[in-house]
Amino acid sequence: MIKTTYHEGEQAVQKRAGEGRPGWGSPMFEGDLLPGFGPYLLRQRMLFLGAADSSGAVWSSLVTGDPGFAAPLDQQTIALSSLPVPGDPLADAFGTTTDIGLLALEPHTTSRVRINGVAHRENDTLRIRTEQVLGNCPKYLQVRVPVADGPATEPKPARTGADLTPEQESWIRGADTFFIASRAEGHGADSSHRGGDPGFVSVAGPRKLVWPDYFGNSFYMTLGNLQLNPNCGLLFLDWESGSTLQLSGKARIDWDEDHRTAVPGALRMCEFDIEQVVQIDAATRLRWSFAGPSPYNPPAADGP
Repeated sequence: MIKTTYHEGEQAVQKRAGEGRPGWGSPMFEGDLLPGFGPYLLRQRMLFLGAADSSGAVWSSLVTGDPGFAAPLDQQTIALSSLPVPGDPLADAFGTTTDIGLLALEPHTTSRVRINGVAHRENDTLRIRTEQVLGNCPKYLQVRVPVADGPATEPKPARTGADLTPEQESWIRGADTFFIASRAEGHGADSSHRGGDPGFVSVAGPRKLVWPDYFGNSFYMTLGNLQLNPNCGLLFLDWESGSTLQLSGKARIDWDEDHRTAVPGALRMCEFDIEQVVQIDAATRLRWSFAGPSPYNPPAADGP
């Protein structure tokens, strides 16, 4: 059960940011799938999951399938008939009831629905009980349109490590989007996204990333969880090849005013120390073509 009436992490970040509003944040949202959310889920072909593995490491994972693979069974239950691919750190998760964050995102309509709750696996189906459901604004969503699926081949074996390779560093430097999973004890897991112009994520070394936190909805659901638990997971998707790059590690909020003002549009900075790296080539058949940047993107600063 993650439904709470007070999230101390969100409130602490809001206070530090000078945006304190009692009750503003994840406790505002109920678990019912509102009218329109069910049909929205039914037409999706990809979802982003956030959860912790058995060691407590938090990961962001991609699941894909044909329309209907995410099926609402009632106002607070969703069944997923697709699971993370072999080699994904969450492929064997959810054997017991586990906190989960779920993000449904359509790049071509720049829309998204965020769902937090608990999940457990029943054979090849993941059953999710929703406890917080909200539609999010289109900020920092780049426009992409679906193109023909890639070949129906098995995903390549996962490549793992503790450091980014030079090729992975280049991948991240060119990215305009990544997905972030967080979790706080007593408040559940969350799956969200971050976006900006290519270069908005700086690679400060083979085990460190830095990115700006831009103006959003002031819920601070991700940063609120990180305030209580720095463990989080990032996922970078190669939209043209279907490959995924998953990172797990620890993040912290950098409130230094000089660091913030050096990056256009930044309200604060986030630093991420990498502990585990997983790359899966051809993780999905889905392919997307870039159609334009989000009009909300601030210009990216030159990074290391």
